[in-house]
Formats: sequence, C-alpha cells, structure tokens
Amino acid sequence: QVQLVESGGGLVQAGGSLRLSCAASGRTFSNYNMGWFRQAPGKEREFVASISWSGATTYYADSVKGRFTISRDNAKIIMYLQMNSLKPEDTAVYYCAADRTLGLSRVERSYDYWGQGTQVTVSS
Repeated sequence: QVQLVESGGGLVQAGGSLRLSCAASGRTFSNYNMGWFRQAPGKEREFVASISWSGATTYYADSVKGRFTISRDNAKIIMYLQMNSLKPEDTAVYYCAADRTLGLSRVERSYDYWGQGTQVTVSS
C-alpha cells in the first residue's frame, strides 16, 4: 500500500508559478505509475498529467500542455508538478494518485491510491 501526501498549493496571481509535491510512503513507489488530477468547485475531478514508473513517459491534458511539467524522483520517493503561466481556470484542489497497473493511464478509475489534495487558487 502507498500513502500519498500533497503539498505546495497556495494563492498565486495569474501568470505566476507553483510547484506541487507528492510525497509517498513505502519502498515500492518506483513500481507505480503516478498521476495528478484536479477538481474545481462544482465540477468533476479531471486528469491533469501522469508519469510512468520510470519517468520515461508522460501524458498531459490539453489544457495544461506546455505550461505544466510532471516529474518524479524515485530515490526520494516524491513526485512533482511544476505549474507555470497559471490561469484562473487552473483553480482547483489538486490530487496525486498512484496506479499499480502496467499501462500509463489518464483515467481516474485506474488509480488505486489517492492523496488528500492541496488547494491551488489563481487570482485574476
């Protein structure tokens, strides 16, 4: 089992940057594909980005492509989401998640373990 804890959220002006972190417990972190999802008020949770266990493959939602970068450090058992050129529509609670299956997924139901979320608010 993997326990996930997000951090790094906060309030930032449009055009600014934030880096989210997802710290994981357990020695098997490198066995998991990882993902970031977000949920804005009144909306369903949506896919943001995902990264394979090795870090070699990444996927991004079209809405964040070119602005967000997902990365991981298996030695430190941590994953990051660097968010640049933030927009008010990026405001949401951001969740990290771990997936035990082989294929890298963009689908929420593929992920087995979830963090508690961290709030990101982008002011205009």
